[in-house]
Amino acid sequence: MSPATGEAFVVSQTEYKRKFLVVVDETEECDRAVTFAAWRVHRTGGTVVLMSVIEPPEFHGLGVEEVLRAEAIEAAESLLDTRLKRIRDIGDVKVESVIREGRGPEQIEEVISRDRDIAILVLAASTSSDGPGPLVTHFAARSNAMPIPLTIVPGHMSDEEIIAIC
Repeated sequence: MSPATGEAFVVSQTEYKRKFLVVVDETEECDRAVTFAAWRVHRTGGTVVLMSVIEPPEFHGLGVEEVLRAEAIEAAESLLDTRLKRIRDIGDVKVESVIREGRGPEQIEEVISRDRDIAILVLAASTSSDGPGPLVTHFAARSNAMPIPLTIVPGHMSDEEIIAIC
């Protein structure tokens, strides 16, 4: 219902294409975030955006920088491929992927600011006694300044538990 007129209105699915941004890395909990986002998209529509952030090479000179960058990109592509296979097992889920170079939080915020269809950042908390993880800590502390909601999936949840709440 429209608050002003009391009339019902429908937003066309073509007007807005909700995307779930998931940061892909080598951590165990990453699969929790991927599973959550993929099942939400499978059930409610939208797109999963898998993002990998590579650190810029620290060594410069003699062509080593380009070799290190190429190796980092190859490793990132391998991580993305692993998560894409996991999503394909779920079924009909639209997926995009992006690889960025730089500091993780800054690159994530830039991707969010550039793609207006990204509606939710999905991260998973670590099960480590060291805390929830650096990205969860960073974005949870900034949640009031974020332009989109942050979903934090507990790292201890099983696939079945995640699927049940999607």
